Amino acid sequence: MGISARELAAATPATRDRYVDLLRVASLAVVVLGHWLMAAVTADGQVGNLLAVVPELQAVTWVFQVMPVFFFVGGFSHALAHRSRPRYAAFLRARLQRLLRPTMVFAGVWGAAALVLQLTGTDTGLTGVALRLVTQPLWFIGIYLAMVAFTPPLLRLHERWGWGAFGALVGGAVAVDVLRFAADVPFVEFLNFAFVWLAVHQLGFLRADGMIRRPALLAGAGLVGAGTLVALGPYPLSMVGMPGEEVSNMAPPTLALLCHGLWLVGAVELLKGPGARFVARAGVWRTVVAANGIAMTAFLWHLTAMLGVYGAMLGLGAGLPAPASAAWWAQVPLRFAAAAALTALLVAVFRRFEAPVPAAPATGDGGPLAALGITLALFGVLGLSLTGFAGLLDGHTATLIAVPVTAPVAVGLALAGWLLVERAGRGSGG
Repeated sequence: MGISARELAAATPATRDRYVDLLRVASLAVVVLGHWLMAAVTADGQVGNLLAVVPELQAVTWVFQVMPVFFFVGGFSHALAHRSRPRYAAFLRARLQRLLRPTMVFAGVWGAAALVLQLTGTDTGLTGVALRLVTQPLWFIGIYLAMVAFTPPLLRLHERWGWGAFGALVGGAVAVDVLRFAADVPFVEFLNFAFVWLAVHQLGFLRADGMIRRPALLAGAGLVGAGTLVALGPYPLSMVGMPGEEVSNMAPPTLALLCHGLWLVGAVELLKGPGARFVARAGVWRTVVAANGIAMTAFLWHLTAMLGVYGAMLGLGAGLPAPASAAWWAQVPLRFAAAAALTALLVAVFRRFEAPVPAAPATGDGGPLAALGITLALFGVLGLSLTGFAGLLDGHTATLIAVPVTAPVAVGLALAGWLLVERAGRGSGG
């Protein structure tokens, strides 16, 4: 029998930075609620974006686009984890278990459902939309895998150069946007998936070593930088992707999104004092511990739950008001409550796949094999986020940077990569 959240909370050492755990849970919760709110499903089963229906709401993404906070927290956690488990393969295996095990189960369940739906000809309407949409949040897991993979070398650079290592990544992001927008260099923009997100991740290293001493300056510089770039440059207002937009701040990431990340990191650091006092309360801490134990499972299945609620409403003839109408806004609390209940049910079914597995004894290094494995895994997960499961039997493809990929190939890459990391990690232990 596993240890309960109450027991884990009671056993927490006094030295643990509980505020980081609170940020992890809170940032994922905001992402989930944001996805539920942005989905504007119409009476004919089409899914639009609320931010496109009400463009004025795009300004709120400057507060609620909190993925940078999660990646910042990831950098902090990865620094501590790698220092306690320095063997590369063992570090990767420990970090990937709670990412890839639930992800591969999610892919297996939805892949099987997609086959049944297509064979029976029921992959139309909202069902067909769901087959395309449910994998889109996997981009986050793919990027996170890259952060895990690059932690050891970037942590060494941080330990040698400190803020200089962060500055080099920022410089890379600046150069990419200059080449993209001023010189029109093709494909260069994809490099900012690395430069932008790894720079935010690097801030977590700086926090782990107590080097973020002026969070107000960081927040102010980020907010001024993002505002200036949006006002004067080719950058859109929204900090999340919008359908049909010529330039997105998210895919690929831009310098404006990096500035947004700086502003958010500075803001949450300014709130560290009251946040730490809040999470020090016994009841709050037990809730945070319990939520952290199921966070990845809830993230994977939250869109499934949301689309299930909309599907039930359409199937029962409950009627869907026009998105952003008064009746639509009035329904929001009920839809959220139903989606939360369905998410909780799915978490109860699949949460066991998120439980950590004890590492095996050390017998070797396994670094090169682990590096190959995580490379395959991250490309597989990113590929699946693009393809979805629609048109599974028709050979539907999507382009990952410049390479066409299908859902079966993406799943195969992710599975092969995971197995390689598992094999290398068992050999290296740590």
